[in-house]
Amino acid sequence: MKKGLSLLTLILLAAVSLAAANNCTTVQSGLLLYSAGHFLAGTPISPGVNPYGYNYQARSFSGSFFNAYAGTDGLPPYDGDDAIYLAANPAAAGHWAWPYRGIDLAMKWNEAWLGNQDCDFDGKLDRHFGYASYVGSGAWLTNHDSWTTMVGAKEFKATDFIKIVAYPADSVISTPPGLFGEGTVYTPTGKVIGDRLWGEFVVIQYIVNDKGSGARGVLLKSQVAAGLGKFQP
Repeated sequence: MKKGLSLLTLILLAAVSLAAANNCTTVQSGLLLYSAGHFLAGTPISPGVNPYGYNYQARSFSGSFFNAYAGTDGLPPYDGDDAIYLAANPAAAGHWAWPYRGIDLAMKWNEAWLGNQDCDFDGKLDRHFGYASYVGSGAWLTNHDSWTTMVGAKEFKATDFIKIVAYPADSVISTPPGLFGEGTVYTPTGKVIGDRLWGEFVVIQYIVNDKGSGARGVLLKSQVAAGLGKFQP
């Protein structure tokens, strides 16, 4: 009898979970709105590319590095004309990302990093759904930057590529600063996963090719795995 009840309980729980998943508020619904403080606050998040370069449905971004952060800080999208933009938005000159406006940024991420639906019904796109924090959630993000750099009188294209993942719950964090200044993340057996970043994440691969700075090749690669999905829960 207990086994039967246990199986029934599992079936009921699965049914409830499926029902909840089917009732998630999606981007396609038009019911999810940009949060307070965003330049587009109160307007619906819709499928496709928004004015800044985000496509929340496809979990991707492509555009100016500055535009990746401008909207959430209440600034309109930057269109490439410094004089006109600053005349209308003088506060942008003091924004930390303004000096990087000439960098073209492409980002991709998975559902755990930032979902394209709201399943906990807080009115926002889900982050690390089902987990108290990003740690152990399996979230990942890739950044691909490109810009121009000068070497003497010649102009060259420079690029970098970085893979960032939420570090596993059993990770060990060291005190040495690491490449990004937040320490090094190890497995319990002492293998280097990568360099800690933004508190809950670790960089597992970092590649730069920039003749201007002289940085070239792989600057960081995890001793465990540099492939996305390796650290899924």
